[in-house]
Amino acid sequence: MRNMFILAVGALGLLAACKRTDDGNLVIERPGEIDVKVKNDTVHLPSVHMPSIGTKKDTVTTPTVGVKEETLIVKKPVFGSRRTEVNKPVIKP
Repeated sequence: MRNMFILAVGALGLLAACKRTDDGNLVIERPGEIDVKVKNDTVHLPSVHMPSIGTKKDTVTTPTVGVKEETLIVKKPVFGSRRTEVNKPVIKP
């Protein structure tokens, strides 16, 4: 249905822009040279403040591995944890 409508509108436009001369030739009316006018516009981009990147000290718990003497012959591995300070990156607006 939509295709038929588009075809009909196109045919109507084609027939409206065409004329027959006395000797039977078909003349199509179309625009000749088109005059294009140019206008200059200035575009101002928004200013963007770049955030600064720094570091901040933070304390995390890290695992530790050591040995503990259980008997005279065997040293038993011991797992524990301790707090360690690290620097982490921070983005400041």
